[in-house]
This record gives sequence, C-alpha cells and structure tokens, in this order.
Amino acid sequence: MASQNRAFLIVSVFILGSALAGGLLGSGNQSKSVGASVVPGDDVNASLNSFSKVYDVVQDNSAEKVTPDTGIYKGAIPGMLRTLDPHSNFLSPKDFAKFQGDQKGRYYGVGMSIVAQPRTGRTMVLAPFPGSPAYKAGLRPGDVIMQVNDVSADKKTINEVADLLRGPRGTKVQIQVQRDGVEKPLTFNVVRDEVKQPSIDAAFWVKPGIAYIDLTEFRETTSAELEASLKKLGEQNIHGLVLDLRGDPGGLLQEAVAVAGHWLQRGQVVVSHKGRAYNDRPYLAHGSKYGLTYPIVVIVDRYTASAAEIVSGALQDHDRGWILGDTTFGKGLVQRVFPLSGNAGLLLTIQHYYTPSGRLIQRDYSKLSFLDYYYGRPKSDKDLNDVKQTDLGRTVYGGGGITPDQHYDAPKANALQIAVLRKNAFFTFTADYFGGKEAKLPEGWAPDEKTMERFHNYLMKHGVQFSEASWTANHEWLRNRLQQEMYITAFSIDESKKVQVTEDPEVRIAIESLPKAADLLARMKAHSEVIQARR
Repeated sequence: MASQNRAFLIVSVFILGSALAGGLLGSGNQSKSVGASVVPGDDVNASLNSFSKVYDVVQDNSAEKVTPDTGIYKGAIPGMLRTLDPHSNFLSPKDFAKFQGDQKGRYYGVGMSIVAQPRTGRTMVLAPFPGSPAYKAGLRPGDVIMQVNDVSADKKTINEVADLLRGPRGTKVQIQVQRDGVEKPLTFNVVRDEVKQPSIDAAFWVKPGIAYIDLTEFRETTSAELEASLKKLGEQNIHGLVLDLRGDPGGLLQEAVAVAGHWLQRGQVVVSHKGRAYNDRPYLAHGSKYGLTYPIVVIVDRYTASAAEIVSGALQDHDRGWILGDTTFGKGLVQRVFPLSGNAGLLLTIQHYYTPSGRLIQRDYSKLSFLDYYYGRPKSDKDLNDVKQTDLGRTVYGGGGITPDQHYDAPKANALQIAVLRKNAFFTFTADYFGGKEAKLPEGWAPDEKTMERFHNYLMKHGVQFSEASWTANHEWLRNRLQQEMYITAFSIDESKKVQVTEDPEVRIAIESLPKAADLLARMKAHSEVIQARR
C-alpha cells in the first residue's frame, strides 16, 4: 500500500528502488542471445564502424574529457535502449549489484530508511526497520546524521551517506546523530547484519474472519512469504481476504505466477508470453488446499504495475477476485536480465504478456516522452478493439492496464491537509514530542485533547495557516494521522501500519465489497461443476 504521505524523497539504505521493474525473468542460466538479427551483417558492421569513428573523434576533440563510462555506458547504450521501450535499461556494475540485492529481498547494513531534511538537505532517519541493527541500537525517526565513523555527513548527499553506512556483515559502524531535545550529539555503535526487506508489508486480521495482506513488491521470497503469512494467520479460518496491491511496481514474474496460482484452480492459466525470439508459453496455477474457499477483494491503483497486474488480471479473468480501486499502470512487457562483462547488466524487453482471457494491458508509449509515460495520465483507460470475456462472461478490455470492477476515487486533500503534509508536520512534531525522553506510549494509545492542543499550537508556531473552523472539520483526520506517525517512533512501522489500515476508507469499502467477491466465487464453483458434469 502507498506510504502515509510523509512528504519526503525516501531512499531505503542499500536498496535500489526499481520502480515499475516488474515482469522480470531472472537471469539464471537463460542468458541466451537476443535472437537472429534482422539487419544484414554488412549493414551492422558498417554501423559499428561509423560509431567507432564518431567515438574516436569525440574522444580526441571534445571540450570535456570522454570516458567509456560516460560515452558508452551512460550515453550510447542507454540511447539505443531508449529507442526500444521505456523498460529496457542498462545497469552499471554498482546499479546491477543493488538491483540483484533488491530482487533477493535482503542485504547487509544497518537497516533504516533515510531522507534529505527539508531546507537544510542534511540526512535524517525516516524510520529504522523493525528488528534491524539500527532499531535495536535505538536510532529514531528524526535523528539527523552528523557523522559516520570519522567522516562528517554534513555536506554529503543521501546516497553518499548510504555508501558510508553500508558494509559487510559483522562489521561495526559508529553513527553520530543530533536529536531534538538533546543538547549534545548521541553516538550509536551498530554492528551491520543481514537486513531482510519483506515483500509482504502486513498480514493480519482486520476484522474477525477477515484477513488483510499488503503485498508491496514481487521478489524471490514473495510466494514463500505469502504461504508463511497465510499459515500463521490460519488460512482455514479466513472467511474473506483483502489483498492490497496499491503502489506495487511488480518484480519477478515467476513469483507473480506462484502468488496468483495459490487462489486459482490447478492448471488454470495465470499469464501467457509471446515474443519474437522466444517460444510462446503459458504459466499455469499450482492450486492450494484452502485457496478456493474464501472470497477476495483486490485493491489496486494507478501505480499497481506489471507483476502486480498479472496477479490482479488473472484473478479478474478467472472471476476469482473482485478488483477495487483505480485503473492500474498498464505494463504488459517482460524483461530478462542479461549479465554482461565487468559485472554490468542489461534489462531487455523480450516479450509481451497476456492475461488468461488474452488481453494485452500494455499502455501505448509510442507518442509519449518517458516522463509522460511514467507520470502522466493516459487519455484512455482501455482499448476498445481488445475486448475479451472472463470465465463467467463478464466483459474486460486490454490497453491501459486493468480496469477495476468497482472504481474508487480517493478523497482529495483539502487546504489544511495539504499544508500540514507539505510542512511534514506530523513527522517533525513527533520528533519534537519525544525529544529528550524515552519514546514510549501505552498500548492502544491515541492522541487526547491535550496532545491535539499541543499539535494545534505547534502548527501555528511553524507557519501553518488555518481557521478554527477548518481545524474542527479536520480534527479526526489530523488525530488519526498523528497517531500513525507517533506509533512509528513509540512502537514500530508494523504497529503504525495496523492503525493506518484500520482507518483507511478504501479498506473499509473493500471489506463491504466482499459479498460481491463471494458471489463471483459461488458462481464460479457452480460453473466448474457444470463443466465437470459434461466431461
């Protein structure tokens, strides 16, 4: 699920954020040639000779020094890939190593997210990961990193500070921070360790019999995490599931197949591939013991992409899940990772993927800049020429992503809400509130009127303009958001997430929509019985 509008540019330490990198096929032993060239060999050789001559002229005469790194790795190769599609990409050795670590879902470090402090640009702790070395050492949200070992962090970028913090497992790093309410800097001696980045951000009972699972990305461990989460919940006791795929950029295709396959009948198609240099291939569901016994509502948004769209598309096409939210991103391309010499990597689009009904959900990018493709809003959500039917005969479309069965428009923030978020007031007030004292709250705590009055005065002091009428109208929203933020420091991100989900209006609508998903499930079971009787 999307984060809590904490208006920072977040960089998870040691993790490369691979936005919309879904639909990936792992490299494994599959790094075969791209396929037969469609350009005559003489033409290819002539083009390469021309490039070599141009490069030599540039290298000898350019006003600025040109190296293979800038001229080829950052220039020629990315330039060539940009003519293909928005998702093919060249990864430098450093980026490739981070990319591989991200796909594995684990790395070695201190385990926290850091941000650039507004205005000053100094590096600040956003949140330590639960159970990580940073969490155990006592680092808190809002701590400003002053020094790492003997190196000042004052004029360094977030990435430079992250490089200082990373290191082999078992090695020590000394982190000096400035904390609100504490006069002198605090020093923490942290031992680096393996830090796991789970793909499942939350899995708990949101109501009796109703489970909630937030799946944030598809890594090598995702399907195993899902099985473990369902086992821990007691899947046989689930009477309804809310599967949250909002903001999920995708990831490994095989993991998407395994996840969707848990809730489909054994042998049903999850997704199919078609490509010029590779054989067409359907991926089939494995089925599960309890996977067909309860209804599912899947929540999606415009940032749900690729592997996450494979899951939502498969559940929709087989009428196994009710899709709620906004039309998804629309990425129907599959990349394969090709390791290159020098520890670099090539992420190349090799196929299109199709949902079980035969839909291609890829958005048209032929007339868009990459900026508009990633961040713009498409004029049309669906391709009226790509009309298909679900197993029960419901009409679905290809084109711009997965169109939900039930549309949800998230309420727009009003003037006071925007002002508070822009000031990062929940975050900074929390740091100020706990500054200089132990960060603890009683179980089940919620801001009382005394705390809200203190927050009211804090906003006024820090230049947030509002009327008393606006304060009253937004009182509940402010209280809920403040509770979520303060739980991160006093308890953990996990405990804050439970509060956030409980208060999320779209999750409430998803729970209310479970009868619609139950109706689909009942009709599908009857449909299957009819088919079996005819055999």
